[in-house]
Amino acid sequence: MSALDRNAKIAVIGAGAMGAGIAQVAAQAGHPVLLLDNRPGAAAQAIDGIDRQLGKRVEKGKLAADERGAIVARLHAVEAIETLADCTLIIEAIVENLEVKRGLFKQLEGLCGDDCILASNTSSLSITSIAAGLQRPERLLGLHFFNPAPVMPLVEIVSGLASDPALAQTLFDTARAWGKQPVHTRSTPGFIVNRVARPFYAESLRLLQEGAADCATLDALMREAGGFAMGAFELTDLIGHDVNYAVTCSVFDAYYGDTRFQPSLIQKELVDAGRFGRKSGRGFYDYSEGAQRPQPQQISSDASVDSCVVEGDLGVLNDLLPRLKTSVITRDGKGLLRVGDAVLALSDGRMASQRAKEDGLRNLILIDLAFDYASAKRIAISCSADISTDAREQGIALLQSAGLQVSLLSDTPGLAVLRTVAMLANVAADTVLHDVASAADIDLAMRAGVNYPQGPLAWAERIGLAPITQVLDHLQASYGEERYRPSLLLRRKVAEGSTFHDQP
Repeated sequence: MSALDRNAKIAVIGAGAMGAGIAQVAAQAGHPVLLLDNRPGAAAQAIDGIDRQLGKRVEKGKLAADERGAIVARLHAVEAIETLADCTLIIEAIVENLEVKRGLFKQLEGLCGDDCILASNTSSLSITSIAAGLQRPERLLGLHFFNPAPVMPLVEIVSGLASDPALAQTLFDTARAWGKQPVHTRSTPGFIVNRVARPFYAESLRLLQEGAADCATLDALMREAGGFAMGAFELTDLIGHDVNYAVTCSVFDAYYGDTRFQPSLIQKELVDAGRFGRKSGRGFYDYSEGAQRPQPQQISSDASVDSCVVEGDLGVLNDLLPRLKTSVITRDGKGLLRVGDAVLALSDGRMASQRAKEDGLRNLILIDLAFDYASAKRIAISCSADISTDAREQGIALLQSAGLQVSLLSDTPGLAVLRTVAMLANVAADTVLHDVASAADIDLAMRAGVNYPQGPLAWAERIGLAPITQVLDHLQASYGEERYRPSLLLRRKVAEGSTFHDQP
């Protein structure tokens, strides 16, 4: 099947921010759209709001005035559910309550023709469960937009146990015709994005709890080394801790307490205190008038370094070498970078003191992952307990010569960016293993839905699946927790010498 015809009538039930946004998307694509809300006058108010937003785009020269008028003319506020009887697609965007949604779709099934596609914008409820009470559960699917719907490109096309694959493809093609980037996913807790993204928050929260660094430093590392748009603390402050914590708890409970999705006591304390983030005026950061944003911590050195020695292949850290303002001597070895008395290496998931002892290295400095060492502005390091002052200063000076701001973390396994990316890839690998979505769709979803600089599976392949698996093994050994157990599919790919994006 192909995308719905532009003349197909679309209905959206729920005129809140998400419902209004979806209605706008459909109207912009040329469809006549009916907007229904059980609050008197709410649908008409939502259309007025859309008109005002489009007006701002006209003022900025981003939209023609006649196009604004055409879009608004396609939007129709209705007050009775019976007016939706002849619609081709009905999208529900109401309260996240299973019984309420079931009741609505049962009513729609008795009202609409057999060819009408029913879709839920739920972000957390099972499509299988919502459809279970219907006579024809195969025509109900998930059509999960991201907020704000007119701006965010991702749409998750969610298939429940009974959903018709042909209808899923119709919604996929329709979303693409609407200018979106759709992905297919099976109806499992969190779908793709809300499942795979959990470690992004969880690892920063754990590092904070362990005193590895403060919020501002960890956020800066995620942005300036990891290439993420925001760090975990500023992002959860923006989302709202009540919302983010509830999603984490929901996913954790749905997976029967899998520790990969374990909620944070630090975040729970914020929720208990009513510190929800920006909307309440305080979360991890203070948003009250006049409050100063804390600055990330960094260390510097006045040491002079003229040359360094590269021993063997440094892996992705090789991309840092052209930035070093010293002469570089190369020789065979085990992937180490030496300057003065200091030995530097990309973290492999072990603590610095542990690796120094096990590998017979003195004055060891471990370097965190960066998305792009050629352009990163900041990097995290940790040091072994035996490091001398001179060695530490020399190592810092070498990294400074590359134009990097250096943030020192406590001796924590996997540092900050590396352990986060490894865990994102790990959860993504299990999502493929469990046949929830393809590797390509997962990577697209994380780029288009939450603005990751690269899909976690493609990123893991760039680092190397074997090194990523080794990092996870070392994290699991350090913590003694199932939380860090490597995915079976990661281990299988390493054993096969294959990747997630191999062509069949």
